[in-house]
Amino acid sequence: MYNRYIIDIKPLGFMWPMRDPFLFCAHHKDFYPAGNDQLGPAASLSGRNIGQDFSQENPWRMYHGDVVPGFPAHPHRGFETITIVLTGFVDHSDSHGAAGRYGNGDVQWMTAGSGLQHAEMFPLIHQDTPNPLELFQVWLNLPKKDKFSPPFYKMLWAEDIPNLLLSDDNNHKIEIRIIAGQVESTKAPKPAPNSWAADPINEVAIWHLKMDPGANWELPLANQPVNRTLYFFKGDTINIAGLTVPAGQAIELLADEPVALINGNQKSEMVLLQGVPIGEPVMQHGPFVMNTREEIRQAIYDFHQTQFGGWPWSRHDNVHQREMGRFAYYADSTKEVR
Repeated sequence: MYNRYIIDIKPLGFMWPMRDPFLFCAHHKDFYPAGNDQLGPAASLSGRNIGQDFSQENPWRMYHGDVVPGFPAHPHRGFETITIVLTGFVDHSDSHGAAGRYGNGDVQWMTAGSGLQHAEMFPLIHQDTPNPLELFQVWLNLPKKDKFSPPFYKMLWAEDIPNLLLSDDNNHKIEIRIIAGQVESTKAPKPAPNSWAADPINEVAIWHLKMDPGANWELPLANQPVNRTLYFFKGDTINIAGLTVPAGQAIELLADEPVALINGNQKSEMVLLQGVPIGEPVMQHGPFVMNTREEIRQAIYDFHQTQFGGWPWSRHDNVHQREMGRFAYYADSTKEVR
C-alpha cells in the first residue's frame, strides 16, 4: 500500500486493469477522418493489418472491420457490457433482431447472459468533417446464478443520465456523470434487471468525473467493503490523499474512509468503478466468462450448435443508414428514437 488510503497504482493502456466485479475495460480514442459512401474512412487502408488493426501507433484503427471500423458479429456469454460513448457513434445489431445507433454521451447496457451475438460498428457519419470517436467499454461480471439470464439490452440516453454539478469552497467546479450508483441524493438510471448493479446492496458505481484546475472534492464513503478504482485518464496531476499522481494511472482506493481529491493545474477527467466483489471463480475464454472450464467448453459447443440465435442481418458488419440518427429497436418490437 502507498498509504492508508491507496492500495496500489497501475499504469493505464488501451486495456485497463480491473478488479472484481469488473472484468475488462477498453478505452478507445480514434481520430477518424471524414467518411465515405459506405460509412468507412475516406482514406487509404494500405499498410494496415485489416481484420486485426489495433496498432496504437496510428491515430485511428479499423479493429476487426474491413470496410467500417469496429467489431463485426461476435458472441458473448456470462457477463455484461456497458459501452460509454463520449464522442462519435456506435451501430448495434444483434442475433435477436435488435438494433440501434447511439453516441455523443449515450450508454448501452447489455446483458449477454445465456448468449447472444452482436456487432459494434463505428460508422463515420460525416463526409465533410472528421469523425472522432472516444468510448469506454466496461465488462461487468454476472454471478453464477445469473449467468444464464435472458439476453437483454437497454439504452441510457445522454439526456437521461444525471450530471451532478458541485462547487468547492473556492467555487471550482466538479461534474459527476452518474452512469451507475448514487452520489448524494442523485441516482443513476436503472441498469439491466439481472445485473449485479441492479441490487443496491452491491454498491456498483460507474461515475465519469470532471474537475476544474485546483478543484477539491472528497469521495463519498461506501457502506461496506467494495473494490474501488479511480482511472485518471486525462489531465496533468491530481493529489489523492496527500500523494501527487500523474495522469494515465489506475488508483486502487479504500472506500471505508473519506479520500480527498485535489486537482492539479489542468482540467482532469476520471472514471470511477466500484462494486462489492462477486467472489466466485472466473474462467474466461475470449468472449465467454463462466466459473469452470467445463462451462467454457459448453459455451463454445452451444455457440457452434446454435449460433446463439443465428444472425438475421445481411452483413456481419451491419451498419444503419447514414441519416437514421440515434435510435434503439428492441427484440420485443418496441422502439426509441432520439
